[in-house]
Amino acid sequence: MQLHPTSDLAATLLRRRSRLAELIDFPVILWSGRSSSRNYPANTFPFRASSHFLYFAGLPLENAAIRLEAGKLELFMDDASPDSALWHGEVPKREEIAKAIGADGVFAITQLESRSAGAATISVQDAATQQAQSHLLNRSLAAAKLSQGIDLELARAIIKLRLNHDAGAISELREAAAVTVEAHKAGMMATSKAKIEAGVRAAMEAVIISHNMTCSYSSIVTVHGEVLHNEQYHHSLQPGDLLLADVGAETSMGWAADVTRTWPVSGKFSSTQKDIYNVVLAAHDACIAKIRPGVEYLDIHLLAATVIAQGLVDLGILRGNVEDLVEMDAHALFFPHGIGHLVGLDVHDMEDLGDLAGYEEQRVRSDRFGLGYLRLNRPLSAGMLVTIEPGFYQVPAILNNIEMRSKYQDVVDWDRLSQFADVRGIRIEDDVLVTESGSEVLTAALPTNIDTIEQLVKQELRSGVERRQQINVISNNSIPAFIKRCRSVFEEVRPQLIKDYAGWFVAIESDSGEYFLDEDHKLAKQKALAKYPDGMICTLQLVEGV
Repeated sequence: MQLHPTSDLAATLLRRRSRLAELIDFPVILWSGRSSSRNYPANTFPFRASSHFLYFAGLPLENAAIRLEAGKLELFMDDASPDSALWHGEVPKREEIAKAIGADGVFAITQLESRSAGAATISVQDAATQQAQSHLLNRSLAAAKLSQGIDLELARAIIKLRLNHDAGAISELREAAAVTVEAHKAGMMATSKAKIEAGVRAAMEAVIISHNMTCSYSSIVTVHGEVLHNEQYHHSLQPGDLLLADVGAETSMGWAADVTRTWPVSGKFSSTQKDIYNVVLAAHDACIAKIRPGVEYLDIHLLAATVIAQGLVDLGILRGNVEDLVEMDAHALFFPHGIGHLVGLDVHDMEDLGDLAGYEEQRVRSDRFGLGYLRLNRPLSAGMLVTIEPGFYQVPAILNNIEMRSKYQDVVDWDRLSQFADVRGIRIEDDVLVTESGSEVLTAALPTNIDTIEQLVKQELRSGVERRQQINVISNNSIPAFIKRCRSVFEEVRPQLIKDYAGWFVAIESDSGEYFLDEDHKLAKQKALAKYPDGMICTLQLVEGV
């Protein structure tokens, strides 16, 4: 792990634990967790720290714990052993880490027991650490969603904090979203040369890895979009297929994105595919337009159901009054899941806490066919990041079910439905930030309209700078204009920056005019590309007289 300590990180973490101290009056211990063996002790799965730990500690520290009380943070961890340094290289000392995150004290992990009395916690996912938690706190810990007593109080307090993202979180979420957008464009442009789904997946994940990020969940890249969480990548890509790609990036500090697009392998939607796609897109656009503080997320889901039902009636697949169809959950034959979920440090944020996080107090999950998979049932408020992801799927387990066939025989035209056999699954998903006045789609740079998607799929994927230029050509950006805009911005900001940042580098994104500073020219450019991965970036040095 490389440390890039900033005062912003320490200040953000201080604000978070200060807010926690306003909500509870007892100490808290949160563990990061540890890596688990893949098939023998030295071969482990990639480590992922507990999200609750990350929220207050900021860094993905393995086998560490923090103690929070009255706004203070104590870090408990051991320095790396000589053997570890031999195999894994030198890592920062715990004192350096403590300084970076603004800890008030730092101790060996063995000293945690003496500071554990009366502490609340949230159990982690890995069994070994959960057992250590139970032993240290002298009580049996169940899954986080079954928390009781002060652990339940802590869970509710953390939910209150994590529901509405602060500026530090939003900055990270923007970076994850920007890289995810670039990954999806790369996937579209890789399709024409790929032979199987894995080829497109590789192109998408390569973009994420090249930005020093990981995938926030197992990628879904499939021609069998009717399998909602399909993790098979061996199917061949045939001209009549639709490829559904649900892929998201996760920043090095753990913040996630979650995006889905569906495109034709051939670069051209068939007429039936286009008809269904436009129904899903209409639901997507209507739901995003409705997002603002105070709106119930359940109502957004029902809006999606209504728009989809209306679209299927218009296509002759469903028949009857649209309100009645939604009431009887006929739309769920083709749209069986919820309209979306929270996004944050978890791609399904805080889902380890179950419906405690996703549902407002006193609300319980419905057992209705069309509502049972709704992950979020709360009023929206500024700072929440949610997905909007309507879809259409022909799931054999649903459509061939005898009971379903009997229940909905009068409202489905099965013969008409058979004419849409080339549409196995379509989903369109974006990450939407609730703002004070409405919403902002963090992934809006990724097109949803048919013409632009078809154009992207017909492009041949290149690499590096060529790819960024290629993507921008599609957006009608020219290189000469790019250079002129960068120079103009630089000349405007140079006089005010040269006083404090002489010798530093300024990376400028040409379209927005936004600039990013760093003493290292590569880091300055990386900052710009993190926010504008498809942008045309120039890097200039602040030097007197130039």
